[in-house]
Amino acid sequence: MTLARPILIVEDDATLRATLAEQIAQDGEFAADEASSAAEAAAKLDAPDARYDAILLDIGLPDGDGRDFCARLRREGRKLPIIMLTGADAETDVVRGLEAGANDYVAKPFRLSELLARLRAQLRVFDNSEDAVFTIGHYQFRPSARLLLDPAKNRKVRLTDKECRILKYLLRANAAPVNRATLLADVWGFNSGVTTHTLETHIYRLRQKMESDPANPQLLLTDRGAYRLEPRAAERLAA
Repeated sequence: MTLARPILIVEDDATLRATLAEQIAQDGEFAADEASSAAEAAAKLDAPDARYDAILLDIGLPDGDGRDFCARLRREGRKLPIIMLTGADAETDVVRGLEAGANDYVAKPFRLSELLARLRAQLRVFDNSEDAVFTIGHYQFRPSARLLLDPAKNRKVRLTDKECRILKYLLRANAAPVNRATLLADVWGFNSGVTTHTLETHIYRLRQKMESDPANPQLLLTDRGAYRLEPRAAERLAA
């Protein structure tokens, strides 16, 4: 089971917005949230518990040009992938969108398969970039470098690939408990030779690295036989 990645669709055409939200969410790979204007999108992005992995952004919004809104998001330090959606596909329009900070530009009408392929490609790039930074308690988590950074103590904690994948999956769960079988399938794949003991060993080692008192964890918790990150200790940075 793979957790749905949250996508914000900013589009003023209610019919197109609802159709697109339904279509991209139908396979469970993505979860779609909707906004009809730049102001509504800004409010959703600024919400305390907001977490979006990418934005599909229309150029023609009722309260401004989507490219101006994209540029504003970049000025605010938001680095998540932004894909512009528009009927204006002249070269100058494409250049303006990219110069505003968009990662890609898809002209209407578009095929859903093409849009999803472009979305997946941008997410792969972002997930492996230095821009993907999270905070977990007093740590900055940089998956691309496999590091937990403690700025206050000028300390670096090196992680293994599996430890990084465990933390990334738990972050995407947004504080919800993730059972052992799901974590095993995502991190190790469907390998019959891997047991829950392997996962428990990795969780133990993670706690040794990141918890002040591993015997009394505050960040990486066991919840009804599953694992989760404490919500008050984990939030997204540089989104």
